[in-house]
Parts: sequence; structure tokens; C-alpha cells
Amino acid sequence: MYYSRLKLASVLGVCLLGLLLCLPNGLRRPLPSIPWRQVHLGLDLRGGSYLLLQVDLKSLTHDRLQTLSEAVRDALLKEHLGYRDIAVNADQASITFQPRDPSETQADLDALKALPHATANEFSITRQDNGAIVLALSPESIRQRAHDAITQSIEIVRRRIDGTGAVDPQITRQGDDRIVVELPGISDPDRIKALLGTTARMTFRLVDPNALHATYPPPGVSLLPMASPADGGPLPVFDHVDVDGSDLTNAGAVIDQQTGEWAVSFSFDSVGTHAFATVTKANVGHRFAIVLDNKVIEAPVIRTAITGGNGQITGGFDAQKATDLALMLRAGALPAPLSVIEQRTIGPSLGADSIRAGMISLAAGFLMVVVFMALFYGRFGWYANAALLANLVLMIAILSLFEATLTLPGMAGMLLTLGMAVDANILINERIREEVNRGRTPLAAMQAGFERATSTIVDSNATALLAHVMLFVFGTGPVRGFALTITIGIVTTLFTTLLLSRMLMTRWYARTRPTSLPV
Repeated sequence: MYYSRLKLASVLGVCLLGLLLCLPNGLRRPLPSIPWRQVHLGLDLRGGSYLLLQVDLKSLTHDRLQTLSEAVRDALLKEHLGYRDIAVNADQASITFQPRDPSETQADLDALKALPHATANEFSITRQDNGAIVLALSPESIRQRAHDAITQSIEIVRRRIDGTGAVDPQITRQGDDRIVVELPGISDPDRIKALLGTTARMTFRLVDPNALHATYPPPGVSLLPMASPADGGPLPVFDHVDVDGSDLTNAGAVIDQQTGEWAVSFSFDSVGTHAFATVTKANVGHRFAIVLDNKVIEAPVIRTAITGGNGQITGGFDAQKATDLALMLRAGALPAPLSVIEQRTIGPSLGADSIRAGMISLAAGFLMVVVFMALFYGRFGWYANAALLANLVLMIAILSLFEATLTLPGMAGMLLTLGMAVDANILINERIREEVNRGRTPLAAMQAGFERATSTIVDSNATALLAHVMLFVFGTGPVRGFALTITIGIVTTLFTTLLLSRMLMTRWYARTRPTSLPV
């Protein structure tokens, strides 16, 4: 029952710090002496848009097989070995081809086993009864590549959305191939959908000069459409990527000084600069296609070697399209396409109604608890109410400190926490009342009441804490917000009940030395 000055100062200091951390939520302008961290309102309170995106993992496998098929061709040609009927099967995650001559089968197998990823067990190499050789990606490598693609997609989605100036976006993973994007305050997500629905993989490839291949492309050449139909029909473009857009270091929207139209300027790192200089130096007079998501933006003729590592893309852009393309190039290309499979929009008026209803319920519940404690426990009830108010302040302070997002289930969690905190104070006061009825002195009754109630309070809150931690770990969306709020509330409840309310009661006893307790 004794509180040293240090302990007293510590308890009061925590309460004062909590109050200071709460202040930014009620102020519009930052104060220099207060860490400016606020609780952010969730989608259901502020209004905005909800997008559920799905990653096309089959496309991811197909792209890997295409890259692997080029490596197979290069490995066979390097050993002067031929092949026939090479085919990529994304459904079976395999590449199949026939040796040029059955006598070369073993040499083909030896050449494929020397591929860099063959030693890492990324794929298996087998021979079928009809003589065909099959390279099949292993299930482990497919799962690992899918996991890495989801993680990378989340980071790229975050960079793209941040570039639009959206405030407090919530981007989380759901399941094995889905991403949830919540955009508070954005009621028209069409631009965001366009940004996220574009893979933005830019490559630079040479155009096949053979006019016959514009109708009948051979293996290694693809007919790619123009981004603008007004620029003509499809172009025969080599599948081999001469310069990859992943080597870009910067991109920005600019106005072309010669034409006055919007364009996108870009610059390469040292690897991209060297590759760009090499290919342009060796192919002066040839067309060089700039390909974005398998569409040719433009295919200018190389007039001279470009060694500076800088370039510019023109293609009839307006200001918005040029800005968005530059943003996507800076953020990086998505490893696989994303598709919107669910979309919801919540208006700001509905969010305001939710805030109003939540505040009314929180205020009404708090008021009823205060009246109950004051009527049933008198002075000790008012001390419990003071601890309850401090509990609410500390909860909001911790949420502000971590800049948490408050949702409607989170507000319900705050109200439930207040009820749980009252339970703890009722246990203490009832224990004290029992000790008084047994004839103990006021100090002994308070001592015994706190000691006997403390273990019960700690046990009940520990089990509740464990349950809500599991909810937070395994739950998603609103369930996690609810669990987080109550988890924080349990910690603040233990502090205010076992330290603050006890301090108020003992300081009152030390000051007044009553002959009876007001219970």
C-alpha cells in the first residue's frame, strides 16, 4: 500500500504522457513540443474504396518458361545442337522439344544439365518414349516464385499508390494469391485501378527487318500490336530482350522541346547504359522497339549509338498518361498481372454516420458505467471512474503513437475494454467490502482486498490477452482491428487498475486516515 515518490511520479508521468499523445487527435495544427502522431480513420469511418486484387500466377509461370526456353535455345546452339517443335506449356509448367537427330539426345541432355538453374533443382529434365525432351518446373520452385511475386507485388503496389498522394492506404496480403487495398478518402478509384492493372514491364527489343516475318513469324519472333492503333499494324519483334526496364533508375513526365507534346524521359543505371550503348552501336539503321506490356509504344530507327544512358518516349501522351507511366516505371514492373476481382466504395456520408453512431455508443456506455460505479461504490467508485478515463486516454495514446487505423470494430473493442476494466475495479471494491464486513480495520481491509483481487484480475486478463493475440495473428481485416484494440486495452487496464486506482485510494487514506471506508 506504500507508494514511493518515484513510483508516484512514474504513474502520474505515464498518464500525463498519454494525455500529450492524445492531443494531436483534437488539434488541427501541429505543436512543436508534441510528437505529431494521430489515429487514422479506417475505410468504414472515413469512406473510400476497397479493392481485392488477384495475382495471375499462371502468367508468372508462363514468363519463366519463356525465359527458360530462350536459355534452352542458347545452350543447344552453343554446342551446335539442333532442335525441333519447341513448345511451352504453362498449364503443365513444362517445355518440350524434339532433338534434331536421335543420336544427339544424350548431348542435348548434357547441355541442358549445364544450365545455371539445373543445379538448384528448379526444374527436372526427362526423356519421353517418343524421344521428346521435357523440362518441367518443380512444384517447390513454383511455390517459392509465387510467394516472392506476392511479396514483390505488395511493395510495388505500395510505391505506386504512394506516388498518387493517397493518404493512409492499407495494403495487406490475403490468402495465397490476393492483395487487399483499402484507400480511405478516395471515392473514385478508376485511376488507381488503371495504375494497378498495368504490369508496366518495359523492354527494348530489335524489330525483325524481314518483311515476310510480319505475316509468318518464326520461333523467337512475336507479332506485337502497337499501343496506338493509328500507328499501324503489328510489328515482328524479337523475343530476346536487349535492354530491360528493370535497369531504369529514374523516369519523369516532360514536354518535348521539339514537338511541344508530353513525353516520358528515362535514365539507366550502369548496366542498362552499357547494354543500351552496345545494342545501338551494333544496329545503326535498324528499328528498335520500346515495348510496354507486350505492346509497342514506338519503334524508332537507330540513327547513331546512344551512350549517355538517357532516352525519351513519345507516343501521343497527355499530362496524366505521361505522369502515370513515369510513376509506374519508377515504381518498377509487377512480376505478374493483377486483376480486380472485388470492388466496394463507401461514401463519406456513410462514414460520418458510422463515426457519429460509434461516438454516441462509446459516450453512452462510458456514462452508464460512470453512474453505476458512483452509485454503488461512492468515493471508491469515483476513483475507479478516474482510472477508467485514464484507461481510455492511454488506449488512444498508444493507438496514436503507432499511427494505428481505427475502424468501427475497433471502436466496439474500446467500449468492450471499458467494461472489462470496470470488472477489475468491481472485484477490488467487492473484496474490500467483504473484508470490512469481516471486521478488519480500514487499512487491513484495503490491503487484503487488493492482494486477493490482484491474482484474479491478472489471470482473467491474461487469458483474454492470449485469446485476442490469437485473433490478431490469425484474423484478417476488421477482426484484427478489434483484436488489436482490446489487446492494447488489456495492458492499459492492468496499469490503471493495479497502479493508478490503488494510488488514488492509498493517497486518500494517507491524507485523511478515516476510521471507516466508504464502501
